[in-house]
Amino acid sequence: MKGLSLSSLKSHPALIPLYACVGLGCCGALLYTLRLAVRSPEVSWNKKSNPEPWNEYSNKQHKFYSPVRDYSKIESPAPKYD
Repeated sequence: MKGLSLSSLKSHPALIPLYACVGLGCCGALLYTLRLAVRSPEVSWNKKSNPEPWNEYSNKQHKFYSPVRDYSKIESPAPKYD
C-alpha cells in the first residue's frame, strides 16, 4: 500500500510525525488499560488466595489524586460482610 512502506516514507517525510503520534497514542492507551487491569480494586485476578478482595481496600485511597483528604485515616462507610 502506498504510504505504508519504508520507501514511501522516504519520499514523504511529513508522514513520519503522524506515524510517531499514532504509535505513541496506541502505546499510551495500552499502558493505561494494563494499569487499570492490574492496579484497580474492581479487578480480581486470584480469587483462591483472596476470596474477598474488596476488604483489602477498605482504608486505602481509591481516587487517583486527592489534595484535600488522607483516606488512610478515615473509616470506610462500606458494610462489613463476615
